[in-house]
Amino acid sequence: MTVNLGSIGIWHVRPHLDTALATEAEKLGYGALWLGGSPPADLTAVEELLDATERIAVATGIVNMWQADPVETARSYHRIEAKHPGRFLLGVGVGHREATQEYQKPYDKIVSYLDVLDAEGVPRDALVLAALGPKVLRLSAERTAGAHPYLTTPEHTRRAREILGDGALLAPEQKVVLDPDPERARASARPMVSRYLGLTNYVNNLRRLGWTEADVSDGGSDALVDQLAVHGDAATVARGVRAHLDAGADHVCVQVLPHETDPLPAYRELAEALELTG
Repeated sequence: MTVNLGSIGIWHVRPHLDTALATEAEKLGYGALWLGGSPPADLTAVEELLDATERIAVATGIVNMWQADPVETARSYHRIEAKHPGRFLLGVGVGHREATQEYQKPYDKIVSYLDVLDAEGVPRDALVLAALGPKVLRLSAERTAGAHPYLTTPEHTRRAREILGDGALLAPEQKVVLDPDPERARASARPMVSRYLGLTNYVNNLRRLGWTEADVSDGGSDALVDQLAVHGDAATVARGVRAHLDAGADHVCVQVLPHETDPLPAYRELAEALELTG
């Protein structure tokens, strides 16, 4: 892969993932910014983040294949790559099937979308694919630089590395809450976690990992929420983030919760606990 992500990045959505957060993240030593929330195919938000910074990589987590035209996405990639060579990783994926009425099997949609990106000259080593299950994980290694799993655990990371083998990028997302009070932290995390527990692809993946119907019901069990949104003081959270690296990840995308608050103080505190260097 040509884009240098470092080992720890920030995954966040607009409006908080703005140029102010981008410039501070670069100073703090984070290696990449992951723009969530299904950015549109014009990718102007990516370009703004790159324009405001000097070194940090920017990735999309992810451009949604049901929503973003692949030809326009490819043209946007080439525009950005020409302006900021080697700093942009195009993350793409099908998201969740419930979000679209279009009739096409998700796997077929992924293949056809990647075919268009190939035809439009987007290099495979500048692409990463949202992947959870074994079939799409294998495809990510075959057709792109690797996988960007979302809403997962270190155990999923371990299994994903076995499927991907050596050499393919593995960049899981990890939600965190910097709060030492368990009940308060879970209350902050559960609204975000629970929205995904009504979506088939995420629930199926959690069941493959051994979580039960009780764990994925009613907003998620405490044990499940604790894994999907690691909480505690900065040192505890840092250990939870590093657990993915220990399990075989190359890079971890950290998402601070809740989104209703300014995440920058937490990212500063976590950067110190992770011993990042600006």
